[in-house]
Parts: sequence; C-alpha cells; structure tokens
Amino acid sequence: MEKLKLVEVSSELAAGTRGASLGVGAIKTASLNKGSDFFRKYKTTAVPTINESLFLDIENPYAKHIHEVRIMLERTCETISDTINKGFVPVVLAGDHSTAAGTICGIKNANPDKRIGVIWIDAHADFHTPYTSPSGNMHGFSLAIAAAIDNLECRVNNPKESTLQEWEEIKKIGVDGPKIKPEDVVFIGVRSTEEPERCLMENHGIRNFTVSEVREKGVKAIAEEALSRLADCDLVYVSFDVDSMDPDAISEGTGTPVPNGLYEDEAKELNRLLVQHPKVCAWEIVEVNPTLDEHNAMAETAFEIIESTVKALENRSAEVKI
Repeated sequence: MEKLKLVEVSSELAAGTRGASLGVGAIKTASLNKGSDFFRKYKTTAVPTINESLFLDIENPYAKHIHEVRIMLERTCETISDTINKGFVPVVLAGDHSTAAGTICGIKNANPDKRIGVIWIDAHADFHTPYTSPSGNMHGFSLAIAAAIDNLECRVNNPKESTLQEWEEIKKIGVDGPKIKPEDVVFIGVRSTEEPERCLMENHGIRNFTVSEVREKGVKAIAEEALSRLADCDLVYVSFDVDSMDPDAISEGTGTPVPNGLYEDEAKELNRLLVQHPKVCAWEIVEVNPTLDEHNAMAETAFEIIESTVKALENRSAEVKI
C-alpha cells in the first residue's frame, strides 16, 4: 500500500480570474457536506502562500506577478521534493495551475537522474512564455517553465529586461535547465490553444487525445495509449485541471471554462486508471474556483474525483498494469 501525503497550494497569483485560492477550502467543505473522513485520514502539509501580492502593481505585463510566482514555485518545489524524499507519494490540491511547474521541479529535484513524463488533463496546453502569452497570466506557463522553453520562433511579445531576468531564474528551479522534454508530455482534453502552443505541439510531436477520441475509443484505451507513449520515462506525473471537464454538464466553477469537455464519470475513470500504473509518482488537481459557482458544485465533483483517485493510488501494487 502506498504512503500518501496531501500537499495544499492555495495560490492564485497566476490566474486571470480571482478565487482559485479558495478552491481547496471549497473541496474540504464538499467533504464535510458528504460526511467524509478523507481529510482526517492523510498527513497534510500546506505550502505558505503570498496571495496578498495580488494587490501590488503589475510590473511585468507579459508575465504577471512573475517574481511572486517564482517564490511560490520554489516553495512548492521544496515541499514536493521533501515529501518524495521522505517516502510519500504527493497528492497535490492546488489553486491556479502555475504551481504545477513547482511540482514537476520538485519531482526532478528528488529524482535528478530520472526521465519524467507528464499527462496533462486540461482544456489548455499551458505552454506559453513571456514571449508568446496573449494574457501574461502565468497559469498558462507551467509546461514551458518545466521544459525551460522560450519558444522564440513564435515570438509575439517584447518583454522588458526585468521580466526576462526573472524568467531565466524561474527556469532554474529544482535543477538548472529542463526538468522534462516536450515530447514526454501527453495531453488529454486540450481544446483551447494559441498558435505558438500549436507550433510547439507540432514541432515536438506532442499527442493530444481529444474529448471526441475519449468518447470513441473509451477511457481505458486512452489511459493505456497515454501511458504507452511515456513507456521510456522512468516516472509519470498526472496533472488534472478541472476545466478539462464540460462546464455545461458539471459547473462553471473554474476560471477558464471551455465547452465540450469531459464528463464527470470520464474524468473520474481516467484519473483512477492512470494512477494505478506504478510509474505514477504524483497526482495533482487544480483550478476549482467556488466564487464562480453555485452550490459548490465544482468542488463537490472535484472531491468525488479526488476520493476515487486517491483510493486507487493508495491501493495499487507494483505489478498493476492497466
């Protein structure tokens, strides 16, 4: 049986819409309303946040709050690395998706000689940089940070020197340079991208399993194919953004909802199957925003998925193959 530890990262510095920092609390409320003892069962650590920095002026419009985001990624990296080194599998409950870069950095810091694959279940590719981002919201930068990519070939912005200095530092978190290879990323459910991201996806052969493919092939086949594409990786990290799900069928309680996403049962089964694989070393759920919701619906759905995924992760064996 796996030893699990919950890691809470209630940061929303990198989101474009306020409220993601309340997501973890909303999930806990959902668990209480269900009468669950989930949050009593597992060791928990919370990464200290600096959300008060949102009141500061934005000095870097192509990478908003980049200095403070870097601090949060460093803190997340240290916590994840420490958690792994103590023999726990991290289950990360986070606010905005930027801190996933810190999770990857922490995995690499704890496993510097391991090749890390990423399964990114999301409506968005999150492969932007200060040179390409149309919004400057850094929850769209996570994979570019982890891969230490600039994507200058698709440059559309001219960031100022202070932004680029921070950008060079943020790419060094955990270990200096790339933590992952772009070709070791698999997308599931991505359906909202910009041209610079599409260029990266094409150039690096990044596979995106669309929602329609999930419906056509079935969840089990998609999970198997996704893991098969990462067969050469030593470890696999699964990141689940709730905006991968269909807002009309579930809830709009997330900062950047995109129509035509996964249904709840598909998301639940997908995550459950993926974490049964012995190479999966961490699982993360992000971007629940109760301020955009009615009756805490997204948090309730998220908690159902967390319970199912954690049960599968905790009870897996080293011999499990899906």
